[in-house]
Amino acid sequence: MLADKAYDADRIRGLIQRQGATPNIPPKSNRRRKPCFSKRLYRERNLIERFFSKLKHFRSIATRYDKLAANFLAMIQLASMRLWLRAYESTT
Repeated sequence: MLADKAYDADRIRGLIQRQGATPNIPPKSNRRRKPCFSKRLYRERNLIERFFSKLKHFRSIATRYDKLAANFLAMIQLASMRLWLRAYESTT
């Protein structure tokens, strides 16, 4: 589970571990005992955030015009394919 510093609390870390995941949250600077943290893994979080930011540029997704979950998922899939094609189109 990747999260930012705002979620660095023992209570939240315990909840994540009880659900079977491993928390990867950067420790706050005022924490006395620093838990394990992988900077390499945390960098992957940025890719996900940038992807969601690009998805929100599609008006029908940002405003959720489609009220049915199946139609909304189809729009997300179409937008994702368009973003993927745009990324690979410019590299060839």
